[in-house]
Amino acid sequence: MNRALTPADLAPPAAAYSLAIHTEGSTRWLHTSGIVATRPDGTIADDIAGQAATVWGSLAALLREADMVVSDVVSVTTYVVAGHDLSVVMAARDAAMAGHEPASTLVVVPALAQAAWKMEIAIVAAR
Repeated sequence: MNRALTPADLAPPAAAYSLAIHTEGSTRWLHTSGIVATRPDGTIADDIAGQAATVWGSLAALLREADMVVSDVVSVTTYVVAGHDLSVVMAARDAAMAGHEPASTLVVVPALAQAAWKMEIAIVAAR
C-alpha cells in the first residue's frame, strides 16, 4: 500500500527518510495539525530533546487513536526554531520511526506561535 520511490536518476536522501512515498489502495488517512511540545499538564520542556520526546509521544498517541502504526506514516513535516540543534531533532525522528523512512521535510523558522515552543511536527499516515 505505501511504497518508497527511489529513482536511480535522483540523488539519494540526505538522511534517514524517503524522497517520496507512493500510496495505493488506502482506505484510511490521518492528517495531524502541527503538534507542539505542550504536555497534558500544560508544561513544556525547556530543551529541544525534551520537546522532541513530547511531540513524538503525542504523535504516537494520535496514531494509536487512529488504529495506525508508525509504518503507516507517509510524510513528516518538522518546523524547528532557528538556533536549535537539528541533529537532536533528526535523531528523535529516526528513533520514533524505528527504521521506517517516510517522506520528510525539515524547515527552520524564526519563531512559532508561542515563544516556549522550539519545534512542531505534522504527519500524514495512510493505511
